[in-house]
Amino acid sequence: MLSGHPVKPVPLNLAESNLAESNHADAINHAHSRFQDESPDLTVLREAAKLINHLDKPETMILGTLRLMSEMLGLNRGRVVLPESDGATLRIQYSYGLTQAEQKRGVYRLGEGITGQVMQTGREAVVQNVDEEAQFVFKAVDRKTLPQQVVAFLAVPINIGTETIGVLAAHRLRMRPRAIKSDLATLAIIATFIAQVIQINRLLDAHTRDLQNENQALKKALSFRASASNILGGSQAFRVALEQVERVADTQVSVLLRGESGTGKERFARLLHSKSARHDKTFLAINCAAIPEHLLESELFGYERGAFTGANSRKLGRFEQACGGTLFLDEIGDLNLELQSKLLRVLEEQTIQRVGGTQDIPINVRVIAASHKNLQQAVNDGGFRLDLFYRLNVFPIYLPALRERDGDIAILSRYFLQQANHEFNRSVGFAEGVLRRLESYPWPGNIRQLENVVKRAVLVAGTKNINIADIESILLQESQIFQPIHHVPPIESPPAAPAPKTTEAYSPSYNSVTESSPAPERMRSYAWVSEDEAQSLLDALRATHGNKTQAATRLGMTPRQFRYRLKKLQLID
Repeated sequence: MLSGHPVKPVPLNLAESNLAESNHADAINHAHSRFQDESPDLTVLREAAKLINHLDKPETMILGTLRLMSEMLGLNRGRVVLPESDGATLRIQYSYGLTQAEQKRGVYRLGEGITGQVMQTGREAVVQNVDEEAQFVFKAVDRKTLPQQVVAFLAVPINIGTETIGVLAAHRLRMRPRAIKSDLATLAIIATFIAQVIQINRLLDAHTRDLQNENQALKKALSFRASASNILGGSQAFRVALEQVERVADTQVSVLLRGESGTGKERFARLLHSKSARHDKTFLAINCAAIPEHLLESELFGYERGAFTGANSRKLGRFEQACGGTLFLDEIGDLNLELQSKLLRVLEEQTIQRVGGTQDIPINVRVIAASHKNLQQAVNDGGFRLDLFYRLNVFPIYLPALRERDGDIAILSRYFLQQANHEFNRSVGFAEGVLRRLESYPWPGNIRQLENVVKRAVLVAGTKNINIADIESILLQESQIFQPIHHVPPIESPPAAPAPKTTEAYSPSYNSVTESSPAPERMRSYAWVSEDEAQSLLDALRATHGNKTQAATRLGMTPRQFRYRLKKLQLID
């Protein structure tokens, strides 16, 4: 049970012991009949190697091998002794030829007796006569239960690399034709087999724990999830945004969602709608930047028959289609000034006029607007109407960029991994260090980019785990199409709503909108540094012929961050 990976003890009742013996009787009989001319040692090793296939049940392999040792080599009362979780106590976990009571007594302190010394030193030990060895302790087996002849005791360490994880030991009669040296050699090989089985089971246990931890992390995140809109996260910045949604959802005030592209503005708009009294009515979304300017007006307000060439019938616009419900206007900053004026009239009078029409049509629509642009600056530059800005900005909600959501990258990565595995019929996981690397990346494309990267990584990995090399290769490709982040400062919320922390300043004024202070760098200055990054840093340098500034850009870093990582990893003086 070293390193926190417990090995499950085997049930010790007599019925189960007999069952275990019967499971291996055929193998032993087969070995006797088929390999009569083969040395017993080779036969035992051959059959023990076959038992390694039972990786999901270590007791099957270990108990079967201990029985082979006893029946074919005369190495009796074999036992595998493993440490408890405290590392200072050893206990017999598997045995053959010991009663339940004897195995239960087989508890040693580190360094106690021959078994404890082998565990402590990692060296094999031979006791030629248990009656004459002062350091031999009769713990599991009383002397009176052993044969009257001279009894020897052999113990070898079970090693994984340079670490001793247990002891394999057995008794034998001292006066036998077989040399003790031969038995030691065979025990050493068997100990290697047992080590492999234990190691593989530790890895399986660790993988199971990782999956359990991932599931717990997802469950924790799901407790903060708005199920109707599939929004996921648990960071403080994310919770602030959710709290603001809860506060304003069931009101009629206009909401302005602010944040970079890819931060989930439409999902938050749907969440606002789902938590409002309009939840059973229509929700419509329109991206003002995705529709040609000359078509946008008719798309929003509809048109009358004959309003223009091709208008063969009346068409209702999005405002009329969403009547009674919610209309989400994404990228509102891309509206031209003429449409801004018409939108302002709609918001003030709750009426529209179709293109080509003269009649005012009453509407009942809640408008939620969003933009990744700095509307404050747009007002100052004359590109956005101040009166419309105030009409939309009754209750602003700032959606934090992914790099500002501490802890959420790992949560979202696991979620996207599960989705991609299901979508592509895969079953891959993240190798060690991958999540930390994902958390260190600035994610200029935010959640949308993270989802795409994880999906691509699942396809690249195939049936293997996603490793650091896979992620570095994908992120290198991403950095080559990288666009500088247009930071969107949070607009100060009404006093009742707590605003997320920000490094930028905003000075509200009823006469003018002031420009925010310069945007911070696009990445935390000293993000987590991993040795696994060294190769990607060097590759970027080679690709740019040693130009650190260009290399930093390829990896989505600032030059200062790039140089810091080079120094941290001792790649430069």
